Amino acid sequence: MSGTFVGMPAFPAAAREAVGDATLRGNLRHATHTIRDKRARAVAELDDWAALREAGRRIKDHTLRHLDRYLVQLEESVTAAGGTVHWAADADEANEIVARLVEETGEREVVKVKSMATQEIGLNEALEARGIHAYETDLAELIVQLGKDRPSHILVPAIHRNRGEIRDIFRSEMGAWGRPAPEGLTDTPAELAEAARLHLREKFLRARVGVSGANFMVAETGTLVVVESEGNGRMCLTLPETLISVVGIEKIVPSWRDLEVFLQTLPRSSTAERMNPYTSMWTGTTDEDGPRTFHLVLLDNGRTDTLADEVGRQALRCIRCSACLNVCPVYERAGGHAYGSVYPGPIGAILSPQLRGTGSEIDASLPYASSLCGACYEVCPVAIDIPEVLVHLRERVVQGGPAVREGNRVVLKPAKGHAAERAAMRAAGWAFDRPGALRAGQRLASRSRRLHPRTLPGPGRAWSGSRELPAVPAEPFRDWWQRMHGGKGEAE
Repeated sequence: MSGTFVGMPAFPAAAREAVGDATLRGNLRHATHTIRDKRARAVAELDDWAALREAGRRIKDHTLRHLDRYLVQLEESVTAAGGTVHWAADADEANEIVARLVEETGEREVVKVKSMATQEIGLNEALEARGIHAYETDLAELIVQLGKDRPSHILVPAIHRNRGEIRDIFRSEMGAWGRPAPEGLTDTPAELAEAARLHLREKFLRARVGVSGANFMVAETGTLVVVESEGNGRMCLTLPETLISVVGIEKIVPSWRDLEVFLQTLPRSSTAERMNPYTSMWTGTTDEDGPRTFHLVLLDNGRTDTLADEVGRQALRCIRCSACLNVCPVYERAGGHAYGSVYPGPIGAILSPQLRGTGSEIDASLPYASSLCGACYEVCPVAIDIPEVLVHLRERVVQGGPAVREGNRVVLKPAKGHAAERAAMRAAGWAFDRPGALRAGQRLASRSRRLHPRTLPGPGRAWSGSRELPAVPAEPFRDWWQRMHGGKGEAE
């Protein structure tokens, strides 16, 4: 995976700064509460929601277990339908493939739709370095691009912006990218949407190359699927002469029958709609309609490494609905930028460290960006147990630093910054194995309780900086039991 956003600190520092922004907190609170309340009502309409959720989990798990077979089948199907398949091991290879394909057309502009994968690999920046301009066409992505900003939400990338801020961005930046904003533009939603429509229509009609992602790929037919709400996807996928789709290898489903499950769960979990307004599907090329040339770039970029982790691989079930973000108390207060990745919120806290590794400060901090309340698991339409993976990744961060070969073995060196935690756990393990030592320690702690500090020193301040240590009782439970029951029975 490409690097973190340039200059981003670890999550605790970034979150601390974000929490101090009252406007940001207000925007996030209003938006997330609105979306999650609507989602709850939409999901409650289905009596078989639990069965659909379980079906989605099983389909994804089955596909991941047999990913090699289904990817080969997909390649054969796409090729038979007139498309060309390219395999990209990492971000650099994917960017090189796309840039070369665009250059072969002779064009210097592309329109883009529905692709977090291209954000993940930094495609826009890679194309810009080759003199190719990439224009985002989702309304929220357009706002982010014009504002020289970064996305902060999977479904609503500009969720951190209010209408007044969007109006100011359109007024000041649209002219430099194409058609300027209308004179006297206000912050009413209808006027903002019309300004974006007029600005983008020029690019749709001029573009000869489109770049997309996909929500799903159907192995049996080679069909790609994009679901969206604005219609810009339909324009990007049908008007250009050349279409290049960059898709993570985990987005595959075996058959149309499997796809039917996700076309029910994704809209309700993401936009709280019974059905999304636009569902676009294409299979290769045809002489009568759509692009004359189709390229599919299958992106690995850390996904096979994630697949090798028996606990962490469930993150690859994700269908990018963003429901986990909208219920997360941490995301609601810190926002998406604090995660330093195009995948924010709970899913980003488990996906980014697996795709990128935990070698950087920010990736090592992401598994701790959670209260472990479990709300994310409850709303996930494919039943990803995010708290379980978070704890698993915390263990990896604490116990395993970089992998180093020692003779014929590969071992994990101790991670930096967790020496005190490891020492404390070793001491606790030693005491619990020795009842006499544990009893003596408890009595000593009780008799010296007036001398105990209210906060922990050194690295412990990270935990006790916002809470006091619990008071030690006047006598240990075992002594209380002995005094009250005179030694009859044993305290459990």
